[in-house]
Amino acid sequence: MKVELKKIREIKFPSHCLSLALDQDQTIYASCLEGGVFIVGENNKNPEKVINHDNFSSGVSLCGDNIISSDYDGIVKWSRLSNYKNIRQIKAHNFWSWQSAASPDNKKFGSVTGQYLVGGYKYEPAKEKEPSVRVYDTVSGEPIYSFEHTPPVQSIAFSNDSRYLAAGNLMGEVRVWDLTNGEMVSKWRTDNFTGWGIIKGHYYTGGIFSIEFSPDDSSIYIAGMGSTRDPAAGNGKQLWEKYSWRPQEGAPKLLSSALDSEIGQGLMEVIKFHPSKKFFLMAGRMFKGNWNTALFDANEGKIVCSQNSGMRCSDAVFNKDGTKLYIAGGKSQSKKIKEGSGSWGRVLEYEVLIKSDKS
Repeated sequence: MKVELKKIREIKFPSHCLSLALDQDQTIYASCLEGGVFIVGENNKNPEKVINHDNFSSGVSLCGDNIISSDYDGIVKWSRLSNYKNIRQIKAHNFWSWQSAASPDNKKFGSVTGQYLVGGYKYEPAKEKEPSVRVYDTVSGEPIYSFEHTPPVQSIAFSNDSRYLAAGNLMGEVRVWDLTNGEMVSKWRTDNFTGWGIIKGHYYTGGIFSIEFSPDDSSIYIAGMGSTRDPAAGNGKQLWEKYSWRPQEGAPKLLSSALDSEIGQGLMEVIKFHPSKKFFLMAGRMFKGNWNTALFDANEGKIVCSQNSGMRCSDAVFNKDGTKLYIAGGKSQSKKIKEGSGSWGRVLEYEVLIKSDKS
């Protein structure tokens, strides 16, 4: 199998895009640092702000007739998809909503939070002051579950059958809950994503920035950055790992990971499976190496396509048939203030070309 990514459009946004959603008409919804959700149609060039947030908007999901968006004030908003009018607003967290997601069946919405406060002389994170994971009914907005974790919790994902919820944190710990009864069914920790700073600062850095269930829900993929001793540099290796997690299979086990021979250095912020289930995307920021956007074969774990997107990538989404890929993020801000320099957010649109080995 050969896969090629062909960039066909680069859309400028007022500020860095943290989260991305796509509707059936290929309309793009992006949550931005500007403080709100912006949309842009398939044939449009200029994004339009349709939902306002008073702080950085960190998440956007499409759920039936509604848009659900979250921000760094811990606010979650419900807005009508038809006219963008606000119909509900709740205070989900006292701190940031780091990341949020809607279940595939559109019935549940989850958000994660947590502030890294020192809990002891070893600088380990203090215990949470509020539940780090919250789950809501997407129709009524009523809370369904509040789950404990060790803050900060930076990533969240629902299983493809919408039954399970997984969340990963700064310390490389993953917890999985069964949403039929609220019980935690799996828990493990890896030290491979967390660094201890000895240069310019002494504290933990890194963690799990993205988490994803495999298409058959039998395993869980996590992504982030390998251990580094300089918290300010972001020079840990580009990393993903795959784990078994189901209780009936025994203790969670590392099944595979990114090959050292294929990766460089940099923080990886997003991991997503292609609709074909044959490969997955990992993307983020490149500190050193040849790529910050790569597609990996789901069976062998090897790179089938890679490139340098020229920006920091924070989220991504494939369209339904897998022929298009959209990556959200941002360029470096200009040091000099000049006309047009403020539009540093980006969404890149790619055509996904899949060829068999025989062609």
